[in-house]
Amino acid sequence: MAADRPYGAAPRGFRLPDSAHVGGVRLQVSDLSRSLDYYQHVLGLSVLDRSLNSAMLGAEGSRRELVRLHAKSGIRPAPRAGAFGLYHFAVLLPARAALGRFAAHLSRLNIRAGTADHLVSESFYLTDPDGLGIEVYADRPREMWTTRGREIAMAVDPLDVAGLIAAAGPVAWERAPAATTIGHMHLHVGDLDRAEAFYHSALGFDKTLWSLPGALFLAAGGYHHHLGTNTWSPGPAATDDQARLLEWELVVPDADAAAAVAASLGRAGYAADVTGAGWAASDPWGTRLRIEPA
Repeated sequence: MAADRPYGAAPRGFRLPDSAHVGGVRLQVSDLSRSLDYYQHVLGLSVLDRSLNSAMLGAEGSRRELVRLHAKSGIRPAPRAGAFGLYHFAVLLPARAALGRFAAHLSRLNIRAGTADHLVSESFYLTDPDGLGIEVYADRPREMWTTRGREIAMAVDPLDVAGLIAAAGPVAWERAPAATTIGHMHLHVGDLDRAEAFYHSALGFDKTLWSLPGALFLAAGGYHHHLGTNTWSPGPAATDDQARLLEWELVVPDADAAAAVAASLGRAGYAADVTGAGWAASDPWGTRLRIEPA
């Protein structure tokens, strides 16, 4: 159990630093111009850099890379039933008012989105032009989170969209605020026991929710989840000729912390290779993870 907080289950061995968090995501898309139109005009991200076949996007006023798009001609959309790999990546807005402005923005664009009140957060669910899943959400303050036994209490309740829009006040949505981040990842996996072995026992996340059928949520530092895993897709893994997640980043405090993560993976029998200033590894279904120093 996580001895320093009233919820969660810590791994028996290596444990990620409390400050570990998700960095950016890299996606394979079919048409760069079409995707840029969506990510800029619907999600409100700004282009930080662009080449012929790729683009880096972030929030306005920030140089932090949140999404990198790599275009590849002739690829197919993500399958409707999903594939092992990306279920969605989650764009975290810094305040409820910002999410309310985003809600009003979706309404003005006449874009239909899934919605949910998760108790710890409020969320909208979208798919990009290639069928890749996206969540846009805002957290409730931690003092409002509750527990059920050792688990974080989460739900899929109806969302008060009107209340969200009212919370936005008179300010209209223009762009994603500078403090916007990628709050968490949610992945399709083939087996929860193997997912727990990789992401909890080897990588070092705490478990935070494990009684939801077909799902396991994990986090560092007492967050509700930096990573969700589920068995809701029949698989197989996404292929090179499909729109897909290429890799996601886990950011740790420094190079020593990144090396410690890699060593823990190695002790558990998972390969971790040096890449730039950090390390890279793949989960049992081939989903690639980069461990990067801050």
